[in-house]
Amino acid sequence: MAVGNESAVPELKGKRAVVTGGTRGIGAAVVRRFLEEGAEVLTTARSATSPAPDGAAFVAADMRTPAGARTLATAAREQFGSVDILVHNAGGAGPSDSALTISEEEWQNVLDLNLLSAVRLDALLAPGMRERRSGAIVHVSSAGIFPPPPQVLHYTAAKAALENYSRGLTTELAPFGVRVNVVTPGRTATPGGVQTRQEVALQHGDAIAFPEVPLGRDGSPEDLAEAVLFLVSDRASWIAGGNLVVDGAEFPRR
Repeated sequence: MAVGNESAVPELKGKRAVVTGGTRGIGAAVVRRFLEEGAEVLTTARSATSPAPDGAAFVAADMRTPAGARTLATAAREQFGSVDILVHNAGGAGPSDSALTISEEEWQNVLDLNLLSAVRLDALLAPGMRERRSGAIVHVSSAGIFPPPPQVLHYTAAKAALENYSRGLTTELAPFGVRVNVVTPGRTATPGGVQTRQEVALQHGDAIAFPEVPLGRDGSPEDLAEAVLFLVSDRASWIAGGNLVVDGAEFPRR
């Protein structure tokens, strides 16, 4: 809710939201922001080792698998009946020595988590939005695809495919009032992002130089949560098929 405007109606009052990967980092910030704006929220992670933000419902589900997508979709229907907002935040990958040493197993795991998890869950929950002719879906990508570092090529390739998939899904769902958009974070101070950059630096030393962020700081999970909130809110009611890049001008645009 806007600071200094306590009388305003919460932006997401009465909305039912599902957020994947919502127990830490960007996902947890999105969950907290949605709760502040009056939404009911169900989130998930592979385990409950990191608790969900207070006020959110939680179900353990491995989003790398079809069974995990079914578990979350079933829990959402039981919890809410229907879903108004769907945010795909679960993602990540560990770095390899080079693009050519990424194993087939690693490729499959990263594609399952960063691309196919969204494809599977959308297939289970978006038809209900289409029937009600209302809904908002946000896929979280990565500014690392401008250009893709070889050490995490499996991750950036999956995110690039996610963006392409999002544009195609928009074409199908927009006529039914369902908006699909992408949020693309740059360097954000999350546990996973910090760990990956440290691992790449340890492996390659001075050979890897992460660009300075022109705005002078890394992004925060809360910066990304505000972008996601905007795209699922009524303020963005005529935005569909968009890609909101939130990176402090870190990367050149395509």
